[in-house]
Amino acid sequence: MSGGPGSSAREMGRAGVRKLLQRSGIVDESTAPLPTDPDEVAQLLAAPWYDERLAKLAEELGRDHDDVRAEAAGYLREMAPTLDERAVRAWRSFSCWLMRAYDILVDEDQIAALRKLDRKATLAFAFSHRSYLDGLLLPEAIQANRLSPALTFGGANLNFFPMGAWAKRTGTIFIRRQTKDLPVYRFVLRAYAAQLVQNHANLTWSIEGGRTRTGKLRPPVYGILRYISDAVDEIDGPEVYLVPTSIVYDQLHEVEAMTSEAYGATKRPEDFRFLIRLARQQGERLGRAYLDFGEPLPLRRRLDELRALDTSAAGAGTEIERIALDVEHRINRATPVTPTAVVSLALLGADRWLSLSEVLATVRPLASYIAARNWTVAGAADLTNRSTIRWTLHQLVASGVVSVYDAGTEPVWGIGADHHLVAAFYRNTAIHILVDRAIAETALLAAIEGAEATVDGLVLPATVRDEALALRELLKFEFLFSARAQFEKELADEVRLIGRVEDTSKAAPAADARGLLEKADLLLAHLVLRPFLDAYHIVADRLADLEDESFDEGVFLTECLEVGKQWELQRRIASAESRSMELFKTALRLARHRELVDTGAHPDVAARRRDFADEIAAAIGRVNTIAELARRTVMSSCHPPAPRRDAP
Repeated sequence: MSGGPGSSAREMGRAGVRKLLQRSGIVDESTAPLPTDPDEVAQLLAAPWYDERLAKLAEELGRDHDDVRAEAAGYLREMAPTLDERAVRAWRSFSCWLMRAYDILVDEDQIAALRKLDRKATLAFAFSHRSYLDGLLLPEAIQANRLSPALTFGGANLNFFPMGAWAKRTGTIFIRRQTKDLPVYRFVLRAYAAQLVQNHANLTWSIEGGRTRTGKLRPPVYGILRYISDAVDEIDGPEVYLVPTSIVYDQLHEVEAMTSEAYGATKRPEDFRFLIRLARQQGERLGRAYLDFGEPLPLRRRLDELRALDTSAAGAGTEIERIALDVEHRINRATPVTPTAVVSLALLGADRWLSLSEVLATVRPLASYIAARNWTVAGAADLTNRSTIRWTLHQLVASGVVSVYDAGTEPVWGIGADHHLVAAFYRNTAIHILVDRAIAETALLAAIEGAEATVDGLVLPATVRDEALALRELLKFEFLFSARAQFEKELADEVRLIGRVEDTSKAAPAADARGLLEKADLLLAHLVLRPFLDAYHIVADRLADLEDESFDEGVFLTECLEVGKQWELQRRIASAESRSMELFKTALRLARHRELVDTGAHPDVAARRRDFADEIAAAIGRVNTIAELARRTVMSSCHPPAPRRDAP
């Protein structure tokens, strides 16, 4: 990248004057390289292939070639950053100050492996996005651990005065989110990404496209990955390794604002006042931030493998989607379980406040399950240790997420008023490791109920599988599931973990299968699935009651929020976290997928809507049964029966 520290101020000044003159119409955008242009911009403007493709695009658009070239040059200069040494040093100091709420933990062994890759390949860090701090934390960790500097793709919404100009001088590529009607912009972004790959530049970007509002990964956005893949296809250069990157925090100041949006509040714009608020909040300590890297994926090799495996018309063109999902699976696999997540899970799953012993009664078998599944615990914390759990509860009380009542015989903790969605955000950072187990429990109970209603009274593996697949279909827009064959294998593994099953491929008496659930030391369905199913039930109920043929999504979602509040007060839903705009939108997406929203899609849409509501209600009923079984287990472990006294 061009722009040394000695000339940076002069170059910025000239660039600012030039931009002002162009906006006023006094001068045109230069289509020739300028002294202030970063290397990639100068290289593209001088490249014959770039000009040839621009000419072809201009012809397709029916526009003058010179106009399109000038527009493209403007976009290039808008998005292309520099790496100014003085600005980078100052930015790193600012980043560390802004992240002062956290101690940052990075796995040194993972970093050492990445250093070896960095010497021979381009590294493209695809990170999970939970905070505005992610875009500061990852580049700082890359620099601090002696990896080659990385350029970061960020949303143009963060390009506000005065931080935007400074961030551009430190390697931030601000890109517009809405480019559907800007074909020249999309062309330029694709060409610029190709030049970066050609120049062996490391890159970072959020594969989710924006911050998660729920704590769990959002579906991947394919744009940047597609541009990088196109560059790999066209350029015979070094391999590009996609590096799945997990960033997770003990707690975040931003979560409360995000969850208020889930209750219908309007999102505040990102501006200088927003930055001041964020900086002030970071003065309060919030524990640790954990940066972990999943197994790197060689992009060129993986593209070749997928194309060789599937040459059918149905599989053609799906390589990017499959790679993106693979990256997200690897991010989930790399995401450690935090004590905050498991404590939030225990408190959210209870319908009352809990003592420390009751929290531990849920967390300890969960810790055993996490160990059996070989999942990493953040900071190598001991989740079975009373001090670890007590400290986590105190930290959640300090931030207002949890309340404590300690005037009785022992302290009891519960989720603070209007903080259920905040706690759910923290729980959801680990929910991906629990979903398959929760589905296995619910599917097993459904199969038992079906078997008990038959003469033979046998639970068939095929029935458990079919029930699980039905739940997977119901929740497919909510969670990141494995491919069907892998999911079925994982389902059998989860059934074995519930209890001792000799052969999950053989039928079992219903009474024996029910005994598995009744004797299990860990039941998760109510902790994991109930909040989502309750939210889906609200949407399904409102759809079933819909009579007007016109459908206004905004009005409908507002009604769901209002009815959700009513159901919360009536205890028809287990928790306030189900009253969430984010969950309602996903449920509505599922309803659209099933053609239940448009009244003209099917003549029997009213009956199909009622069936939809009944399907969800049945699943909730089973989850509530499992909740009662779990409650008995927790109560018996916390309050064992008194020893029997023999009569004299």
